[in-house]
Amino acid sequence: MSIPTTAAGAARRGPTTPAGRLRALARAEFTLLLRNRSAVITAMVIPLLLPFSVQQGMREVDLAAHGLSLGVMMLSAGIGFSMLFAVYATLVSTYVSRREELVLKRLRTGEASDVEILGGTAAPVLAVSLVQSLLLGVACAVLLDIGAPRAPHLLVLGVVLGALLCAALGAATAGLTRTAESSQVTSLPFLFLTAVTSGMTFPTEIMPDRIAAVLDLLPLSPVIRLIREGWLGTMTAGEALTAVGTALAWIVLGMFAVRRWFRWDPRR
Repeated sequence: MSIPTTAAGAARRGPTTPAGRLRALARAEFTLLLRNRSAVITAMVIPLLLPFSVQQGMREVDLAAHGLSLGVMMLSAGIGFSMLFAVYATLVSTYVSRREELVLKRLRTGEASDVEILGGTAAPVLAVSLVQSLLLGVACAVLLDIGAPRAPHLLVLGVVLGALLCAALGAATAGLTRTAESSQVTSLPFLFLTAVTSGMTFPTEIMPDRIAAVLDLLPLSPVIRLIREGWLGTMTAGEALTAVGTALAWIVLGMFAVRRWFRWDPRR
């Protein structure tokens, strides 16, 4: 039995309720994820290693002058990289692979709705990212002595909004990608620009005010701020509402892009 048949068959044989179909799809996709060595490395290994690659650069910045610490920066970087690689990059490749193997087309002939198909495919990597975020939070709190989060509601909001945003943008990017092999190319611009400009690798506070104001409007910037300020607890209510509103606006734009560009049939 081929891997594509496993995913499609799980949806057809599963329970007839939306929740049951979603669980069946998620379970099948998680099995396929574990069988794909490159996907396992991208989703489960790279996000945990990348924060150490930017550690030295962070040490050269006077973080204390901006009310930050190395531990908090490492934490927000780790969670950000988890969203980018475990969710966004993995989903771009997964959606394109399932489309080109006709899995998505077969799934649409069954009872599962489009939302269930997309959500079931995304559920495993979303769960992986959430678990990674939890482990990173505990590890940084213990090993880097940053204590407990002072505003946990902001931290939870940041993690959830960031995961949803990266899932939506991953599906949108998949619609513009021709093959699974080219997904590494089409996802690279967003990965690189976001890592550099969102505050993950260096705080935007060290930039001139006008540049920082522009960078704060980019897709993952408000998410990183919410995560970081969830630990620091220095964000005002107005700043929190602005960050949440910006993240929600990007999620809406991402969903619109999915409706506009996502393709269910193979690109020939």
